[in-house]
Amino acid sequence: MPIKHFSTLCYIQKDGAYLMLHRTVKEHDVNKDKWIGVGGHFEEGESPEECVLREVKEETGYTLTSYRFRGLVTFLSGDGVTEYMSLFTADGFTGEPVPCDEGELEWVPIERIQDLNIWEGDKIFFRLLDEEAPFFSLKLVYDGHGGLVEAVLNGKPVERDKEWKENG
Repeated sequence: MPIKHFSTLCYIQKDGAYLMLHRTVKEHDVNKDKWIGVGGHFEEGESPEECVLREVKEETGYTLTSYRFRGLVTFLSGDGVTEYMSLFTADGFTGEPVPCDEGELEWVPIERIQDLNIWEGDKIFFRLLDEEAPFFSLKLVYDGHGGLVEAVLNGKPVERDKEWKENG
């Protein structure tokens, strides 16, 4: 039986940079050595908004004061796991930063994001965020070894040469 996960991910923006998490701590982490936003898995009974607010607070120490639900990203890992990720951006927060137990947090200029070790499919949703795309549904199908084999945006296949940024 396939495994299904529900999660949130948030890219907090300040001064032309996103707060990025370099996942370096957990040894058996699907995101090991990748750069991602902050977020995590839903707890019982949580809405996407409740989950992202809790996860951001736990991982960064920040309380979001201005945020947007930007899209739903469906990841098929290729090894029997499907994850439904609610993607958020935020441009307002209060609080003092705390150390993250999952890796190092760093403000990265948005124009440098594509140079980081990020998932290939993340390049597609970063483009959508940069273009201020309306709410979207993005399905990303991986081969079980980290390679992106298919992307579907709002029910239509994404052409690899035209839409996918580098690699692959």
